[in-house]
Amino acid sequence: MATKRNSKTLEQQARYYGVDDISEYMVETYLNGNISTYRQLFQELRGESRREFVRRLFEMGLNPTEIEKMILAIL
Repeated sequence: MATKRNSKTLEQQARYYGVDDISEYMVETYLNGNISTYRQLFQELRGESRREFVRRLFEMGLNPTEIEKMILAIL
């Protein structure tokens, strides 16, 4: 049984999941309708990395309504 990943940085998660940018991967996961996976990925991040992810959401040029829904999904 795999252990739960906790307190990881964005860079550690990107390496673990084999993606270039974990933030983009998380957004794609959400937009594809995998909300529970999106929440799990967010919960695996450490506090500062969670704040950095939310900052990146605003920099990605997404629709403000989508950003709001994504933030509400992780609360």
